Parts: sequence; C-alpha cells; structure tokens
Amino acid sequence: MLKVPNLSSGHPLLILTHRLMNNYKITVLFVIQRNKMNKKGLCPIRCRMTYQKKRKIFSTGLFINPEDWSSSKQEAKLPNAENNIINTQLSLISQKINEAFLMLQVLPNEFDVDDIYKKFMGEDVKTEITILGACDLHNEKMKKLVGIDLNQLSWSRYVESRGKVSEFIKSKYKKSDLKLEQLDLKFIKGLEYYWKTEKKLRQATIYRNMQRVKKMIQFAIDENYLQKNPFSLYKNKKYKGVIVYLTDVELKKLMNHNFTQKRLQQIKDMFIFCCYTGLAYQEMASLRTGHITVGFDGNLWINMIRQKTNEPLAIPLLPQAEVILDKYKEEGSDMVLPSISNQKFNSYLKEIAVLVGIEKKLTHHIARKTFATTVLLLNGVPMEIVSELLGHSKITVTQEHYAKVVKNKVSEEVKKLKNTLK
Repeated sequence: MLKVPNLSSGHPLLILTHRLMNNYKITVLFVIQRNKMNKKGLCPIRCRMTYQKKRKIFSTGLFINPEDWSSSKQEAKLPNAENNIINTQLSLISQKINEAFLMLQVLPNEFDVDDIYKKFMGEDVKTEITILGACDLHNEKMKKLVGIDLNQLSWSRYVESRGKVSEFIKSKYKKSDLKLEQLDLKFIKGLEYYWKTEKKLRQATIYRNMQRVKKMIQFAIDENYLQKNPFSLYKNKKYKGVIVYLTDVELKKLMNHNFTQKRLQQIKDMFIFCCYTGLAYQEMASLRTGHITVGFDGNLWINMIRQKTNEPLAIPLLPQAEVILDKYKEEGSDMVLPSISNQKFNSYLKEIAVLVGIEKKLTHHIARKTFATTVLLLNGVPMEIVSELLGHSKITVTQEHYAKVVKNKVSEEVKKLKNTLK
C-alpha cells in the first residue's frame, strides 16, 4: 500500500509507487514548469500519474519559486510558511490519488489512468463494485482504526465474516464474486440458509456474522455504491440462549474437591479464580503482578484494559480469589497464574466436571457467567455494578444477558416478603 511520508517530521516526499493485487503499479511524480513562470517568478507545479505505461498530467494549482524546488526529494526544500503549505498540499494530493486507486482496485471492470484521475476528482467512473469488493473496502478502512476505535480481534472477525460470504458465493453461484447490485433479500436469505444447513452454524453465530455483513454493506451504501439497502426487509433473528452457570451448591462442591493430578488442580483453581473475578480467558491469560494494585479502599484490585472493548477494567479481589493468587505467586516472576491455552483449559474442564459430578458442559466462559449470577446478582449486587465489573460497554448488554436471572431473584425475594407479611 502506498504510504504518505510524515512531512511534519521532515520526511521527504519521495516518488510514490506501490503495487496491488493486479501487479500493476501507479507512479505519482510532481514536476514544475519553468517555462510557465508568472510575474512573481513562480512556476506552476503539475502532477504526473503513470499507470500501465500511460500518463495523465494535471495542474495542482500550486506555484513555487523554482530555486526552492527539489525534484529528487519531491518537496519544497526551504523551510518557510509558504513551502510548508505546498508540501502539505502535495501530500494530500498523493493521498487522494492513492485512495482513488485503491477504490478502483476492488471493482470488477478494467480501468485506466483517466479513470484514476476521474475518481481522484470525485467523478463517476461508471464501474460497478462487487460484494466482496465492498467488504474489502470496509475492512481496509477499519484496519486503520485498530488500536484506536477497535482491537485486532474485532477487525479479524470482519475478515472472517467476509470469508464466509465468499464461501457461499462459490458454493451457490459457482463464481468467485458477484456484482454488489445482486445482493438482495434473496441473497441474504440464501446466505442465512447456507450457514444453517451447510455450515451448521449456531443461531448466535449466524446473528453475529450477519450483523457484520450488514455493516460492511452499509459502508458501501454510505459510499454511494449501492442506492437501496438490501437489509431493510430482513430481520436478523437474535438468539437468546439460556445462561449456563454454576449454582452456589455446584460452586462450593467444585471448590471443596481436591485433585491428585497437578494439571487438574491448577485448572480448577484458575476456574474458581475467574468465578470470583469474572475475567474472560484473554484477561486471565494476560494477568500480571502489575495489574494487581492497592485501591482507594486499601484492598487489592485488578486494574487492566479489557481486550474485547479496549475499556478500563477494575475488579476488587474477593477473599476466594486472593487465596488462589497467593497459592501461585512466585518470587521474581511477573506471572500471576499458570499459563495454558484456551483449548486445553476447556478440555481439562470436561474431565473436572465428570470427576466432580457436575452435569454441565464446563467452559472457561461459564466462570464469568457464574461471577455475574451466583456471586453477584443472586447476592443482591445491582445490575449497574455487575455491568461495571464485567467490563460491558453498555448496561443494556448486561440486561439482555441476565434479565431472567434478576427476575428469578425478584421472585424469590417476593416469596420471602409474603412469608414475612403473613
């Protein structure tokens, strides 16, 4: 991809050349016209684009003293206010040409240097974008926001959803891609049916993937590549599964069970630790001594950034969690808990469930749900506090998942009240 140098750091504006998927290259070169000097002794700066051995030369609207121009460095060489403005404008022109070229790369039709110029000028090049091309445009833009508005994992899921659409097109239409205008309600329902029947995806997975596809297509609509929204008549069915968590009895049963095998005992301890902290696997795996700090109340707290939302996470350490931290604390080590992959962690949990006699499919995520329900909600902790401790971006996320649990708690409290009022 073409990279525009950072002029503010004194980086020279070099001849801008880059290659993309079709192995063709575009070269952007700025030249001055010495024979067109005006009365102020300034020469016009022109831009020369070369693509597939054809050139397009156009005026930039900028003028410069020929003595200030460096052809080799492609910049105004003397540092002053006017020259700084010129360098900034040339950088913007180069960036816009790069964006125009990138846009044309994902279109199914061939294009020439004149089409690049038209796209650069904001004119219609009369070409049609493809479905996967629209996804690529969206994902390319989102990639630049990694570390700013989203994390690497969130971006990779868009790429994953794009791949699932590609598989459907190849399976259903026997083609590598389709024009964007072919994405209609029939296509969307066909995609949903394919994911259900051929790929055997769960409804929750289908919902999330369809939401990402919808966002990618909305980007194409915002860029005026598509006039009508094909999702306007489609209702994405959200799956509301039953929250699986350990009851108070099951949690205590697991805590009181000691394993002779070291690996099973470690996994049990780590699982219990997450039952009393609500840490997701990624946060548990990356937890270090530096994340454990003394809070304003004099007690130990976990302070870190939640990878999924990139938001601060602050969790007070309950006594049950502190005991496990003390057990695995090693002198001179930054590690807090033993290191193990998520796959092995969940595999060992299956063994643990059988040995303890818990008739639930244990996964690491159940520890997080147990923290929210058995440890917090069922002990009267308000929903807004639970949302904060789980690191949810919005309280509505917590409410959608745990509203039923709260209703059960309310029902129990009302029963107690009735007995009291008798």
